[in-house]
Amino acid sequence: MAEINAALVAKPREMTRAGMMDCKKALIETAGDVSAAVDVLRKKGAVTTAARGAKEAREGLIAQFIAPGARRGILVEVNCQTDFVARNESFQAFAAEVARLLVEQPDANLETLREEQVARIRENIRISRHEIIEVSGTGLVAAYIHHGAKIGVLVEVGAAHETTLGQEGFKQFVKDITLQVAAAAPVAVGRDQIDPALVAKEKEIATEQVKNKPPQAIPKIVEGKLEKYFQTVCLLDQGFIKKNSEVTVKEHMAALASELGDELVIRRFLRYQVGEATG
Repeated sequence: MAEINAALVAKPREMTRAGMMDCKKALIETAGDVSAAVDVLRKKGAVTTAARGAKEAREGLIAQFIAPGARRGILVEVNCQTDFVARNESFQAFAAEVARLLVEQPDANLETLREEQVARIRENIRISRHEIIEVSGTGLVAAYIHHGAKIGVLVEVGAAHETTLGQEGFKQFVKDITLQVAAAAPVAVGRDQIDPALVAKEKEIATEQVKNKPPQAIPKIVEGKLEKYFQTVCLLDQGFIKKNSEVTVKEHMAALASELGDELVIRRFLRYQVGEATG
């Protein structure tokens, strides 16, 4: 078993903001397994709301590029050492150029470009990750970079008819979905994309949290907690932000599809936040 020292206790503490003694007890209970200790703390309700999903910060920004025709787009995370540099126009222009080149000239020598930028700003720079979404069938891709460029979103939304793509209602919906993903941070489009192991873990945690309730009431309470979990992590089940969450994204999309006389589908999305990949 790993030694339960201050450095080890600090790890679940940083991930959950639970009390130091709670973290130490959880680590003792799990023989020093940090991940298992976090689950124990969650079951005991020791995790603070502010700490859920917290990631260690990294400086840098998220850049995007959408190719002409809006059928291919990219998100890129470019890291630097200080926020001062992340706000520098030269660094921002470099990140934007990297995004463009990765889409239009994938064989371009980005390392040379990076080294030139390092020499210019005198700070280490790293192109940490990127991903391209290309439309499959009929649809559009769109991107949104949140103020400060710490969060970036890329989505693909499809339709059955090509003529729908030019409709203002459809284009506005695609834009709205990028804002939804940025603000509400879903992890999947629908329930079928959630790892069954994650659902099983949530069910286990929910059951543990209500174990002192009347036995006949537990299944319904657990079901309610799971439903709330899906409403948090599944894009289609989230309350649509532009309707004050009075209707779900799925319901709003169905209404718009009826209005446009088409079938709409949110195929996939990316949501990048600076530092999360290495947090």
